[in-house]
Amino acid sequence: QVQLVESGGGLVQSGGSLRLSCAASGSIFSVNAMGWYRQAPGKQREFIAIITKGGSTNYADSVKGRFTISRDNAKNTVYLQMNSLKPEDTAVYYCNARWGVTWENVWGQGTQVTVSS
Repeated sequence: QVQLVESGGGLVQSGGSLRLSCAASGSIFSVNAMGWYRQAPGKQREFIAIITKGGSTNYADSVKGRFTISRDNAKNTVYLQMNSLKPEDTAVYYCNARWGVTWENVWGQGTQVTVSS
């Protein structure tokens, strides 16, 4: 099993920056990829960014050039650096891990990001 704990959300003004962290524990060796999703009120959860075990990254078009996903293997932690934030980035952000031979989904508890105009 894999457990995820997010931190780093908060309130920021439009144009500002935040960095989210996601610490993983448990069967770390079996994690194939980690990523971030978000869910705004009344909307479906949407993909934001992913980083694979090999280090490849991919981003949603809505955040390309503004958000950067990275990882610290020594700390078993994945980060999401968010720059040039916009009010439409306001959402609950969830860390996600795909682990094991079946790429099972594991989710963190979520962290609120609010961007004021």
